[in-house]
Amino acid sequence: MNLVSHVCLSSPKPNLSFFHSLLKSHIETQSPKSALLLFRHMLQCNLKPNDFTFSLLLKSFTSIPLSEKLEANQIQTPLVKSGFDQFVYVSTALLDFYMKLGCVHYARNLFDYMPERDVVAWNALICGYSRNGYDVDALEIFVQMVRESFSPLQTTLVGLVPSCGRREFVFQGRSIHGFGIKTGIDLDSQVKNALTYMYAKFGDLEAAELLFEELEDKSVVSWNTMIGAYAGNGFFNESMIVFKQMVEEKVEVNPVTIMSLLPENISPELIHCYAIKTGLINNGSVVTSLVCIYAKCGGTELAELLYWSFPQKNLVSLTAIISSYAEKGNMDLVVECFSRMQQMDLKLDSVAMVSILHGIPDPAYMSIGAAFHGYALKNGLDTLNLVSNGLISMYFKFNDIQAAFSLFYEMPEKPLISWNSVISGCVQAGRASDAMEFFCQMKMSGLSPDAITVASLLTGCSQLGYLQLGERLHNYILRNNLKVEDFVGTSLIDMYTKCGSIVQAERVFNSIKEPCLATWNTMISGYSWYGLEHKALNCYNKMRERGVEPDRITFLGVLAACIHGGLLHEGKRHFRIMREEFGLVPNLQHCACMVGLLGRAGLFEEAVLFIKKMESEPDSAVWGALLNACCIHQEAKLGECLAKKMYLLDHKNCGLYVMMSNLYAATDRWSDAAKMREIMRDIGGDGTSGVSQIEVTSSQEMDPDLYRRQLLRF
Repeated sequence: MNLVSHVCLSSPKPNLSFFHSLLKSHIETQSPKSALLLFRHMLQCNLKPNDFTFSLLLKSFTSIPLSEKLEANQIQTPLVKSGFDQFVYVSTALLDFYMKLGCVHYARNLFDYMPERDVVAWNALICGYSRNGYDVDALEIFVQMVRESFSPLQTTLVGLVPSCGRREFVFQGRSIHGFGIKTGIDLDSQVKNALTYMYAKFGDLEAAELLFEELEDKSVVSWNTMIGAYAGNGFFNESMIVFKQMVEEKVEVNPVTIMSLLPENISPELIHCYAIKTGLINNGSVVTSLVCIYAKCGGTELAELLYWSFPQKNLVSLTAIISSYAEKGNMDLVVECFSRMQQMDLKLDSVAMVSILHGIPDPAYMSIGAAFHGYALKNGLDTLNLVSNGLISMYFKFNDIQAAFSLFYEMPEKPLISWNSVISGCVQAGRASDAMEFFCQMKMSGLSPDAITVASLLTGCSQLGYLQLGERLHNYILRNNLKVEDFVGTSLIDMYTKCGSIVQAERVFNSIKEPCLATWNTMISGYSWYGLEHKALNCYNKMRERGVEPDRITFLGVLAACIHGGLLHEGKRHFRIMREEFGLVPNLQHCACMVGLLGRAGLFEEAVLFIKKMESEPDSAVWGALLNACCIHQEAKLGECLAKKMYLLDHKNCGLYVMMSNLYAATDRWSDAAKMREIMRDIGGDGTSGVSQIEVTSSQEMDPDLYRRQLLRF
């Protein structure tokens, strides 16, 4: 306790007024723990608290840490026992306290049983709902407040408007604005700031600009709101213009201004320099924001340098650095940062743990993954669903299927996200039949699939060739009005394409209003696989007309279409466009396509020259493309030279022996063809590993009864 408290407690006859003055000082200095101790000492001195005592005490708990809030909750018993909870302003303070604890249900019960209510009590409930994410409840309480003839104040709208900041609440947000205009509340600068922020969340920058211009006396909050509105919607130049106007108006820049200028899609160096110039770099929040944005923009080294140069260390900044290294797969630096964190006695939270688990790239880092699993067990993080899901995904990457299954079955509660993790993991591990079984169990547990579940199952149908189940999934999407956009639409097109129904794939594609790049790529590749090269190229042209910029996957589909159609000049043109127009460096797959295109046209010298000029060392796929062309044109001599190169790269590649056997057979060298088959058998291949799969009758992957049950459940 502080010196004043000590003097008071040592006084022979401490009175209630002294305690009240001390409680007020604790509110100003934000020392809630001392306020609670002071209250206990007051009771020990046999002083009876009054309504004002409890009001001050509850106000002092505004900034109390979560770990101490349960202890602070002990004041409810003496408050109710004394009967002072019947005072409106005391009950309101208790309601606000419950909302800050996150005890929304208790707060609502308290409100319902209040003998009298005033506008402040309504405001506390509305603001509490909004702060805790209960947006619909906040709006409903506001409507009830108006119906009961209470006149909302400026603070009412300021507390309510954040609940209207979601796109699905555009109508409600505009209605609240209209109510503000009708009652004249909208003239208040705080209300205008809140409405500006709301419209920025909607993406309606024109409305935000109008509100900002209407403000006669623009405070620093107003400027920050408008800067954040532009920056948050990707208009960095406009946010900088507003910032310059703010400086010209001689409005004092604060840490919030700097943080508002730091959206995720810009380079932070300019803002960093300004923060140094103005001295705001000494603010912990500014440093944390700069560290996080550096880490997200890929400048992890700069983020770490800034972090360690600042005396105050916090978990948020270090989590951003660790997450950035994890995203790059640089586990050595992750471990190094983690060691430093341990030395500072900081502990990983669930967000940092999940970032690390998702960043572990492959089974080569299994020991590191196991070590972090042990850390999660030791610190109780494994009980959190978020971390459990991250561990499940990690073990699927390690191909340790049983460990992933065990973790899943050990979970006391299995929300939909956990089912999605295990279903998606099975599909990615090539065990689509297991994914279908988990889907059946999920349905039996009473959960309904969402878009992520359906997309994973569609990928599983693509792997197994289950067209009928894929169609059922499509029907489920239509019945439940799931958006056939982005990954769901892409998965549907991929499923129909790989299950032999290109017509259905086209129908799905044509039903999507704004296909994303992945959707365009899937359709282009689908046309290429079916040998519909002209449709593939037309699809690519339509994509460019829509203003969608292609990536490397797009050009793989385009080049594959050119190979199928023998479109040599078209293929060369797109290969050149890829590099010159879009700055995309061709990888080995693109080079293999070009070699295959040249080889099929019989241009072997040009193909060999192309390989020699490649920036990367050619792999077996590049040489294999040329060898395949030799089989088509019966170029046995060149084929044998290529086979030697491929043998040195991968002597267990069965495709090499199949192509050479076919080449020898095409040139009537039957004994050599037979030798190739013998060599292939000796290394464990028989040339029949490619098995066609048509629904369930020709597949041994899934029990027919299980398959039938899945169809019935849809």
